[in-house]
Amino acid sequence: MTSELRTRTIVGVALIAVALGALLAGGLLFWLLLVVAGVLMQGEWGDLTGASADQRKAAMFAVSIPLALLCPLAAGIDWPVLMAGAAGFFFVAFTSRSMKLALGIPYICVPITALQFLRAEQPYAYGLLLAFWALSLVWATDIGAYFAGRSIGGPKLAPRISPSKTWSGLAGGVLAALVLGFLLHRFAGLPIQLAAASGLLAVAAQLGDLLESHMKRRAGVKDSGTLLPGHGGVMDRLDGVVAAAPLAALIYLVLGQGG
Repeated sequence: MTSELRTRTIVGVALIAVALGALLAGGLLFWLLLVVAGVLMQGEWGDLTGASADQRKAAMFAVSIPLALLCPLAAGIDWPVLMAGAAGFFFVAFTSRSMKLALGIPYICVPITALQFLRAEQPYAYGLLLAFWALSLVWATDIGAYFAGRSIGGPKLAPRISPSKTWSGLAGGVLAALVLGFLLHRFAGLPIQLAAASGLLAVAAQLGDLLESHMKRRAGVKDSGTLLPGHGGVMDRLDGVVAAAPLAALIYLVLGQGG
């Protein structure tokens, strides 16, 4: 194992351990992890959109307000969060004169709110299952896509955006997500309709990955940041979650409640 792969593996295992620990704890600890990730992502979003240092700091402050209101001891998931998010969006757009920078507010707040909503569902174990499903299917998609793409190869999925992604990788990611979803249904009680929707969420996760790849290509950078050795930035690790989590919450609202 090369030193780079060793570093990537160690950091990857540590990130999963932190995420699982926060998931199990729920409440304030899970919210705190989401807030830290969200503020860091807004900083990286600012770098990718070419914002100045002052503009980037202002946007990080703006996104922190709706995220703070999500605290279980504050407003929680309610109208004040939506209003603060909208105010943050218009504040950043007006002060920076950059719609691209302002779009980072919903890009970050929507998936974090979705994850907080899923984790807060009752009973406790059910909320844990829902949030774990939304996160772990993205991990399964990445693993399935990596191994299918490496072993099968074939036509490129979006060569102008991400030359390494293939249609076989997409299929492998969808299959891995479906397998995980039905395993969670069989052994953990995930509603069957949510398990069946895991393939759709895998596609969303891949689209989220492609969106960030497009932003990095336009910015002329390989990674969104350098915070995580061997992994790049926080956005690099959560680009699939950004797209999959809101869709997971929507599907649960429409199909999964009471399942």
